[in-house]
Formats: sequence, structure tokens, C-alpha cells
Amino acid sequence: MKIAAGMLNRLTKPFVAACLVAWQLPTASAAEVVVTGSARAQQVLDAPFAITVVDASALRDAGPMVNLSEVMARVPGLVVNNRNNYAQDLQISSRGFGARAAFGVRGLRLYADGIPATMPDGQGQAAHFDLAAAQRIEVLRGPFSVLYGNASGGVIALFSAPVKQVQTDLMLDAGSFGLRQQRFSVASPLDGGFDLRASYANLDVDGFRPQSAAHRSLGNLRLGWQGGSDKLTLLVSDHIQRAQDPLGLTALQFAANPRQTAPEALSYDTRKTIRQSQAGVNWRHDFGDASVLRESSLTLYRGSRGVTQWQAITPASQANAKSGGGAVDFDRLYGGVEGKLTLQLGATDLVAGVSVESLRDDRQGYENFNGPSAAPTLLGITGKLRRNEVNRATTTDGFVQARRPFAEGWDLTGGVRAGRVELSTEDRFAVSAANPDDSGKLSYAYANPVLGLRWTPAPGWALHASAARGFESPTLGELAYSAASAGGFNGTIKGQTSRQLELGAKWRSAGLELDGALFNVATSNEIGVLSNSGGRSIYQNVGRTQRYGAELSGLWRPATGLRLQAALSLLRAQYADSFPTCTGTPCSLTSNASNVQAGNQISGTQKATGWAEAAWRSGTVLAGFPGELGLEWRGMARTLANDTNSAVAAGYALANLRWSGSLPLGPRDTVEVLARIDNLFDKAFVGSVIVNDGNSRFFEPGAPRSALVSLRWQHRW
Repeated sequence: MKIAAGMLNRLTKPFVAACLVAWQLPTASAAEVVVTGSARAQQVLDAPFAITVVDASALRDAGPMVNLSEVMARVPGLVVNNRNNYAQDLQISSRGFGARAAFGVRGLRLYADGIPATMPDGQGQAAHFDLAAAQRIEVLRGPFSVLYGNASGGVIALFSAPVKQVQTDLMLDAGSFGLRQQRFSVASPLDGGFDLRASYANLDVDGFRPQSAAHRSLGNLRLGWQGGSDKLTLLVSDHIQRAQDPLGLTALQFAANPRQTAPEALSYDTRKTIRQSQAGVNWRHDFGDASVLRESSLTLYRGSRGVTQWQAITPASQANAKSGGGAVDFDRLYGGVEGKLTLQLGATDLVAGVSVESLRDDRQGYENFNGPSAAPTLLGITGKLRRNEVNRATTTDGFVQARRPFAEGWDLTGGVRAGRVELSTEDRFAVSAANPDDSGKLSYAYANPVLGLRWTPAPGWALHASAARGFESPTLGELAYSAASAGGFNGTIKGQTSRQLELGAKWRSAGLELDGALFNVATSNEIGVLSNSGGRSIYQNVGRTQRYGAELSGLWRPATGLRLQAALSLLRAQYADSFPTCTGTPCSLTSNASNVQAGNQISGTQKATGWAEAAWRSGTVLAGFPGELGLEWRGMARTLANDTNSAVAAGYALANLRWSGSLPLGPRDTVEVLARIDNLFDKAFVGSVIVNDGNSRFFEPGAPRSALVSLRWQHRW
């Protein structure tokens, strides 16, 4: 209780008061059905694990539906920070898993309509998620996430809305700092059991810092077919993004002007281009209730992703013979197949399956300057080749999960996923004795069991307990450099393992929904940073870590039209062993090494986060139009930016104001309007941190006060 009180004191009084008024969760009714983490679809109340559903209305009200960070603050245990930098992915962590990522998403599994957005090595990205077409997002936390395989400290799964009628949507967004977005979609049932949805979105933003403009286009196609006992869904997407990179700021720079850009970003014209296309198909066959074999499912997907990035790495750093340069260019081919069978064995629901995923990266690195490194003539360009390699990752998994009621009000759910991860690099740039062949290969085998127990002592009330063992391999990026030579394949890193426990409770009654969970995670061979300097991030196993905490969330409707919601998370994430790390550039364990002390907080984590909302829906909320007026709060305790805990981003609390409504224009047309003001009191705050940055540019500023107006015209044919 003392720890919890200390965490709460770090949040501001208005925020804590808002949390205590509602004491509760995102919109998740007892009748809501989820499939993530389940042997078969089941109600949220019946799931023996912590899971939250974010529905389409919450997505629409949260912002322009570009980034998951807009809406995910309402999910307890999950942190999704917007870097306000489209050249970098969101910073996502679940109960501390994924917090170590300086870029990209690690330690969590991401899915869009069943197709993984996480690669076999554990690195993922969510920029291509079509939030505007989503029916819901399911967020699974805790032990049952291990059933999704390698690097599954949590699961975020998006599900697109089904096509029910002929409909055309035109959406326009305009906001502060040059935000402009146009979206168009068409959906229609077709003859012969077919249905179709096609959408396209075009986004431009100038950004509130120099060198932070971005352009994004996203196209999606969904073709469905249903006939008799079979259902087939084809998904195709194409994503192109060009973004400038303003880089992080040092503590002094942030204090002087949080809206400035690092000078290095301007000198090197730091920027990034992304090109991603993928297609996937899912076929389901229903065998009927008379058969033991109830359903089969086969999913296949294939995609390509290309990234070109110009970084602010100095020519002096690239003078090292093993430097990979300051410009990155890679082309990735990836794909996978998963087959599942669902059976009914008496009272037992059982699902079993196999999965194979693979990727191949053709990766090159170039100098980002012309001329000699001692006297460069031009910066921020693609110069001489310094790196040329082929990276591969493959996972092969088998899994089984079963659920069985064994007494009145009691359910037992268990499962296991076993697999193998293979990671390799083929070095094609072995040019001299100073830069020899740095090829390498590692493989990891794992078996992740999980067991959960659920008890329903009374209608609308459920208690659960679950335990599991998890596994996380290093990513290809984390194997790119070895500690011995600051270059070459790092063949010394072990996979990290975790033991997870969770106790939870759920309550549903008229107008009131409560969820709570306590958790404890002990990790061995945690993967952490040895050094991050000169464009080279070197990773190591840092020993044991401990994560424990509590999550509270809920919803209360005290009166007609009034809705109070809140979510509160308490987390203690710390190192249990001490280990060495570099704190300067260049890294030297003999001259600028520090010892991370046991008990230090894991960088990128916060001891407390929270969100609350008060919303009032009425027929005449604004100017006589029907709609909903909402006031939101988001709070976060301080964030440790490095493992030595010497760099800290202060905690903050923000207020947002929104109004959303719809106006019918005849029997077939509707106009929906959203108006938002975020960061209502224009507070300066650190929106995210670049963990363990060797140049001390840890801090990425959060957005100042900003306004958004969104219009959506919907025509039903």
C-alpha cells in the first residue's frame, strides 16, 4: 500500500481526483465478445485474463485515426507514446515489455485482421493499421499472451468492421501544425456471397518542430466471400510514408525551448522513407455442431517493406572500419502461414495449430557525406557503400489450447506453444582484415505453457488466476553489433525468459463495470543495452528483472447520458542484478563505463499512468445538434530515460476537450463532426524518450495545445 500511495502522489491532484471519481475501465460490456487469447470466441467477463476492447466509437472520438496513441491511454497496463515524429514508430509497452525499444516496437505481438504486424524476430510496426475501418481493437495483457509465440509480452489485435450495406464515406481532417487528411471508402455486399470494402487515406502534416513534416498514403482492400460452410477473406494494403526526423533533445535543449529541433537534424537533413505492401487471405470452414471437428482455419500472407533512412551519424564515427555508415537502405520480404483446427470434445473446447513465419532483409549501409571523413563536403546524402548483408529470420511453432468447465461456475483453461527461432546474417561486405566476414547464426527453442482458472461466484462477477512462462529472442537489429569489436554479428545473446502470474476480478452490473488485476513477472537473461553510440546499438543480457503492479479500470453511468470512465496502472519495473553500460561516445568499458545498480528502474517505464473521461451525451449538446461533450485527463509519472537512472523525463497531466455529434441529412445521408482541443492548458512535456541514447538526446517533446476538426459524410445507397 505504501508503494501504491507513493505512485499516486506523483500524479497531479486534478488527475487523481478524476480517477477516483470513476475508478474504472474502457468500454467493455459483459456482452462484448473477444477472440484474442481464447480457444473460442467468448465474452469479456468469461475470459480468464486481462483483456480490453476499444470500439469504433472510441477510435473516432480520439482523433484523426492515424496513430494508436490517440486512443490507447484508456487501456490499463498499456503505454503508447506518440513520438510526434513520423520517422520513428510509436513507443509501445505492456507491463514494461517493449520499453527498451529505442525505435520500432519490440516485445509485443501486433495483428491486423489476423495478419501479423510483428516480424519473426520480434520487431513490429503499426503505421499501416487502418484505424478508420476498424470495428474494434482487442488488447491482451498478462500470461495468456505467451500463446502468441516469441516476443509476446502483450497482444494488440485490430479487427476490421464487416460489410453490411452499400455505403460511401468521405472524411476530411484539419488540425494544428498543418495537419490535413483526406479519406475515402466504399463498401458494398455483392452478388454470389461476395462483399467489398476499399479505402484510401492521404495525410500531410508540417509538425510543431522544424524538420518534422511528413506525408503518408494508405490504401486498403478487403474482399470477402461466404458460401455454405465456407468463408474467405482477402486483405490487401499499401503504405507509403515520407517523413523528416527532428531527433530528440538534450535536457538543456528541452528546458530552453521544447519546440526546437536538434541542430544535427538540420545539418544532416535527417529523414526516412517507408514503402510497405502486403496481401493476406484467410479461409474458414465450418464443419457443423454435429461433428467433433468444428472449424478449420488457414491464413497465408506475404508482404514487402522497404526503408531508406538518413541519420545524424558524424563522419568521424564512420571512420571506424566496421561502421555501417550513416544512411540505411533495406528491402524486406516476409510472409507466413498458419493453420488451426477447433474441436469440441464433450465439454472441452480445443484449438490446435501450426505456424511458420519468415523474413529476408537485403540491407545496405552508406556514408551520409561526400569527401574524406575529416573534411566532408556534403552531409545528408547517400555516399559510399559501407554495409551489405542479407538477414534472415524464421519461426516455426505448434500450439494447443483448451478450455473446460469442471464445476458450477468454474472453468479451467490451459495451453502451450512451442517453437524455434532462427536468426542469421550473411555478410557480403568483408573488404579487409579490419572488416572481416561478420556472418553469424543463432537459434533458440522455447516452450511456453499457460494455465488459467476462472470462478464465477455470482452472476456478473468473475475472478481469475493465471500463470505462464514466456520467451523473447533478440531482434536482428539487436544482433547487428557485437560487444567485442563494436561490429559484426553478436552471437553471445541468450533469449530472455519470464515467469508470469496474474490475479484478476471483473464485475458487471447495471450501469457499472469494474476490472482489476495484480501481476508479477520475473525475467531471466533480460536483454538490455550495453552501449548506444556512433550509430551502433550493442545489446547484452543484463541478468534478472522484476515487474509487478496493479491495474484498475472501469465504467460508471450514474445518470442518463452521463458516462464516467477511468484507467489506472501501477508498475514497479526494476533490475534485480547490476551490470555495466557505456554512458558516452565512443563507448569504452575501461574509460566511460558505468555500473547499473540492482534496484534501478528499467528505462522507458513509469511507476504510474492513468486516464479518465467524463462524457455527457444529449440531443442538444452544442448549437442544438445532438452529440457528446467529453473532458479527458491523461497522467503519467516520470519516465527514466537511461538505465543508470541519471536522465529523467518529468511526469505530467494533460486535459483534452472534445465534442462529437452526427446530423442526419435525409434518409440516406449523415454528417459526423468531431472537434478536439488536446493539451488544453498548453503544457510543455516530454511525450516519449529515446532510451539509453549515447548522445544524451533522450527527450522527444509532446505536442503543444492543438486543435482538430474532422468531418465525415456517409451516404447509404
